[in-house]
Amino acid sequence: MSTLATSSLLHWPRTLFARLALILVVGLALAQTCSFLLTMRERDESMTNVMVGYVEREVASSVALLDHLPPNERAEWLPRLARRSYEFILGPGITDPSGTPPDAALAERFARSIGDGIGKRYPLTINGVLGDKDRFQAHLRLSDGSPLTIDMRPMSGTPLSGWLPLVLVLQLIVLGGCCWLAVRVATGPLKQLARAADTLGPDLKGKRLPESGPEEVAHAAKAFNAMQDRVAMYMTQRMQILAAITHDLQTPITRMRLRVDVMDDDSTGAKLQQDLKEMESLVKEGVTYARTLHGTNEAPRRIDADALFESIVDDYLDAGQTVTLSGRIGGALMAPPQALKRVLGNLVDNAIKYSGAAEIEIASRNDGRAVISVLDRGPGIPDESLEAVFEPFVRLEGSRNRQTGGTGLGLAIARQLTLAMDAALTLHHREGGGLEARLVLNQAK
Repeated sequence: MSTLATSSLLHWPRTLFARLALILVVGLALAQTCSFLLTMRERDESMTNVMVGYVEREVASSVALLDHLPPNERAEWLPRLARRSYEFILGPGITDPSGTPPDAALAERFARSIGDGIGKRYPLTINGVLGDKDRFQAHLRLSDGSPLTIDMRPMSGTPLSGWLPLVLVLQLIVLGGCCWLAVRVATGPLKQLARAADTLGPDLKGKRLPESGPEEVAHAAKAFNAMQDRVAMYMTQRMQILAAITHDLQTPITRMRLRVDVMDDDSTGAKLQQDLKEMESLVKEGVTYARTLHGTNEAPRRIDADALFESIVDDYLDAGQTVTLSGRIGGALMAPPQALKRVLGNLVDNAIKYSGAAEIEIASRNDGRAVISVLDRGPGIPDESLEAVFEPFVRLEGSRNRQTGGTGLGLAIARQLTLAMDAALTLHHREGGGLEARLVLNQAK
């Protein structure tokens, strides 16, 4: 199997929750398994030691008893002296040396134990039994020369109780549940922090995190809430500065326009009037953009989408502009109506400004979102500038420059209002030339 295939099989989980849960569950399961195996090994060893000691004492006493009994009475005592793991046979037994005990160390241990118990008076020989992997025999001769065989069937392992596997499974389930709970408690604050960051929109009115819980979590929540407050304060101060500048500039601009009106030089006065109009437009657009950075104070509500678009197109037609509408949504939209009209107005104005006409196409998608496309046949925008034009005060060279009017804030304002509506605004090249401004927003449920 290739390295790529192996890496795909060993895919590391993407979420922190899954990674921590996997590490803890696997680690604790391995630790539990090792502990169980060590316990069972120790249990087997203890049971073997007990059994070896027991065999040593019992076999020694049994051999001594049989040695003192008359030969004709020994057969009667054999059933009484038999045990679960061994029995006595009067005779040579199976003396085939080719038989090898399955566990030579265990057989040697039992033989040494039996030898220690009966002493050197009875020399022992041991061999396995062919065809029976759990059996071996010890051979000796009694004082009168009669052969005696000890047929051994030692238990090489300790039998498991029937309830033990069930207990092990329950232990693993409990460990898995505890790991899941621990990881959820550990990663829950991170998920809340990410959710709060996602909901922090242009209006800077995101959900505040509860400043409770463990010390680290409470500290992170306090830091995040303080960050929201500082950012909101900075944005408010910036808007107040722009608003103050606008207000203060209105008076000198008005005075300058009055003085231009009484100038004798008409050509110079007309140029100055144009410059003053551009200054006034730039100041107003700057304040509007600053306000859109805080989102919109207008609450979203259900809008009859088709009626809204028809009214917008009618307004442009009444003004003598070439604007067409095609398609239907057939339902309501959930959006602030004035903000939506401002966005569409900016897009349509751009299309008219650079191509002389605008086409509006609307459609409803299966995912519950509506698509509004504003199309033109203008010169278009280079690929590298499709995103740059949404930045404030960005003007493109060529046909889309200051000479065509505008302050470079129209698309920036449209993008900010779009973000406040939880919508998406993108620009695309149109087949056959021109530009498509695509607005995607939620339909009302």
